[in-house]
Amino acid sequence: MGQGDVGLAERRFAVEAARVALEGLSSVLHQASGAELALLMTEVDGLAALAGAARVSVTAEAVSRGEVSDSGVNVHGWVREHAPSLRQGGAGHVATMASAMTAGGAPWSTGAGPDPESPVGILAADVVTGRAGPALATAVLREVDRLAPRLRPEALPTVTKALMDLGVQWGPSVMRRLRPRLLAEHGLPGELDGLQERLASGALLSAPVVESGDLTEYRLLMTPEQSAVLEAAIGPLSAPAPDDATGQRDLRPAGQRRVEALTTVCRRSSARGAAGAGGDGAAASPAALHVTMSLTDLQERTGCAEVLGSVATGTLLAPATVRRVACDADLVPHVLGTAGEILDLGRTVRLFTRAQRRALWLRDRCCTYPGCGAPAGWTQAHHVVHWADGGASDLDNAALLCQRHHTLVHTRGLVADVLPAPDEHGRTVVWDLTPGSYDRHLTRLRARADDTDRRQRARRLLLDAFGDPRDDTRPHELPPDDPHRWSAA
Repeated sequence: MGQGDVGLAERRFAVEAARVALEGLSSVLHQASGAELALLMTEVDGLAALAGAARVSVTAEAVSRGEVSDSGVNVHGWVREHAPSLRQGGAGHVATMASAMTAGGAPWSTGAGPDPESPVGILAADVVTGRAGPALATAVLREVDRLAPRLRPEALPTVTKALMDLGVQWGPSVMRRLRPRLLAEHGLPGELDGLQERLASGALLSAPVVESGDLTEYRLLMTPEQSAVLEAAIGPLSAPAPDDATGQRDLRPAGQRRVEALTTVCRRSSARGAAGAGGDGAAASPAALHVTMSLTDLQERTGCAEVLGSVATGTLLAPATVRRVACDADLVPHVLGTAGEILDLGRTVRLFTRAQRRALWLRDRCCTYPGCGAPAGWTQAHHVVHWADGGASDLDNAALLCQRHHTLVHTRGLVADVLPAPDEHGRTVVWDLTPGSYDRHLTRLRARADDTDRRQRARRLLLDAFGDPRDDTRPHELPPDDPHRWSAA
């Protein structure tokens, strides 16, 4: 007899029998061997999962029939009344899923329900089979609701299934960590950039709290970019450092090593500032970041870059963030092809030298963004044409910007014109504040470069065929079958 041939009365009898079998089970567990205990645990767990699924199905049927009002409060109250064990927690999850699954109004037991390719339909299929509990399903539903406006519509089923599969394996707490990856792969254009921009306002470093001359406490929240820079800076310095001469191990706890590494970085920064900008070598950068990014994403500003080689490994950086960091930090790009093969292991981005920075201080005096007077010592050297787009670290491709306006220039996509001499207003750097002006400028540069390449290729073809007309050692003639003559004149 198949599952569909078992009526309600028989099923209720079996449920009652299962309940009786579980009552007092602990009193006979001593009779089981170790292998039997493991098998029994699996069987009881499967029964509990199906019992949770049945709670949702029974509630959905009651809602779809109108036995209980389809509002969150009333459904929740009905579940708490008839499933007393859920008063300890969980009634809200059952009520939420039942209400979502019966939004169409048809009786649940007739098979009418949400579209199986919709997020609710995908989640309902896993809930009623016991694969996922209502708590996980409601957590996935909330996350999908948050992500839906930022995703390409056709990606919604894929994202829902991915979140559910991840939750089944690892629980709902790991879903937020997947959000940047989902936005990078399935989001609307610019969504990952937007997410990381919104995080900036939540980052903080609290004022120090000192308890009676004891340890000083800080509270620190960082954006992915800031965290990656910090870990790149302190990672190598926080590794255990045993004494090779004596063989003594480094007994410092990991937390102590990390805070001492941070202190070392701060001391070095202060020492560089105190020593001045002497020397003409490459200026010291805030950190050296290793990132991996596909060639297509690097060129088209899509997807994301992934941090490598530090505690922050796996952190995702938006394309705009990578471009901004490349202006003023050592960036080692690991460029990948479409099949994941390594195309270029990269090299540290050539930063502006100390001599160039001194020249920029003298030329620009302060932040070059209109209306900002932040002193030169507070600024960063910005590549007017980004390094990722082939911009050189030369003075005629450089402009001083404070941190705030450096971020703004990258966010809005602005470009500047670096003049050979100050204009009538005393400006050497003139910004085009029209959003997207950088992309339009880059399009013109690439069109100009393509035209130059075409002309050079044509010239090479002519020279290969006929020689250089300025070369008097070759006859200035076209091939014999052409009646026309070609002269150097």
